[in-house]
Amino acid sequence: MALDVVALPKVLLHDHLDGGLRPQTVIDLAAQSGYDGLPETDAEALGRWFRESADSGSLVRYLETFGQTVAVMQTAEALHRVASECAQDLAADGVVYAEVRYAPEQHLEEGLTLEEVVEAVNAGFRDGERIAAAAGHPIRVTALLTAMRHAAKSTEIAELVVRYRDDGVSGFDIAGAEAGFPPTRHLDAFEYLRRENAHFTIHAGEAFGLPSIWEAIQWCGAERLGHGVRIVDDIFADEQSLADVTDTGTVDADLVRLGRLASYVRDRRIPLEMCPSSNIQTGAARSVAAHPITLLKQLRFRVTVNTDNRLMSGTSMSREMQLLLDDAGWTVEDLRWVTINAMKSAFIPFEQRLALIDDVIKPGYDPVG
Repeated sequence: MALDVVALPKVLLHDHLDGGLRPQTVIDLAAQSGYDGLPETDAEALGRWFRESADSGSLVRYLETFGQTVAVMQTAEALHRVASECAQDLAADGVVYAEVRYAPEQHLEEGLTLEEVVEAVNAGFRDGERIAAAAGHPIRVTALLTAMRHAAKSTEIAELVVRYRDDGVSGFDIAGAEAGFPPTRHLDAFEYLRRENAHFTIHAGEAFGLPSIWEAIQWCGAERLGHGVRIVDDIFADEQSLADVTDTGTVDADLVRLGRLASYVRDRRIPLEMCPSSNIQTGAARSVAAHPITLLKQLRFRVTVNTDNRLMSGTSMSREMQLLLDDAGWTVEDLRWVTINAMKSAFIPFEQRLALIDDVIKPGYDPVG
């Protein structure tokens, strides 16, 4: 009997709200707001445009596609709709827990305050959860508030995380182009979050290499790494970095040597928020078969599987998992393992994580072996 991947419970830690809109919603919101910059006005054609534009192999070009989605997410009503649909779409795909990130500072063009942005998105997530539960697909969605690397609002965003952490916000993130904008520019925000016992992750090790990962962990204290795929630069076979020899994904995990940073990341069980399809689009990996996630899984790094941007990659959690099954030789047990990894690594209290693992995730995988 064929495996129904959609039916498997899933946990998603790395998903961007402005990267997951339905194409028709982008069109509807553009019409409502008077935005006339869309390259296509047919939903199917617009979805194809997003995917093709994101397939350039350049992270900078990939990020440019967000100008279209952010442009139509400038009112409370628009943010509420997008957040509600996000929760519904994830739930329909079998996601039982998700942390969805967005940058409040990017939604102020029509006069909203940072607080109004957060409250509109939170309300949308609650609305989407209610609709999903009524449809038989219960889900819990929390928000990660993102600061942009090139901007100067990181401390304000960190303060919002603390203010709303008991009202739907579970943590902080920093994102944007890595090269030239190190996370150390925002040390005040990270020091504040640590003082307030607040959780945070950092985009690192995607377009920029080991220095980005080292700074995120050692200077800033990141609990998780957004992507972290370039940790493979510090794993060696015959003294050659695996970044240069993983064309086929067939490296024997028993014959490799970990460098100091890779060993530290594994020893400390620092979660890696890995996004295979997105990494291929931005040039961080050559294919799903050759993606470092499989080797890192074999080496017992705490890897998790994520979507990053569902619209730009034309993907879902089920699609990412199916690709790993089909192209990288994964098993259902591997999917179960990374799902539990993700739930262990979530930014909600321990007892809530444990309840989802014991009551939802493990029973959801038991019937399929």
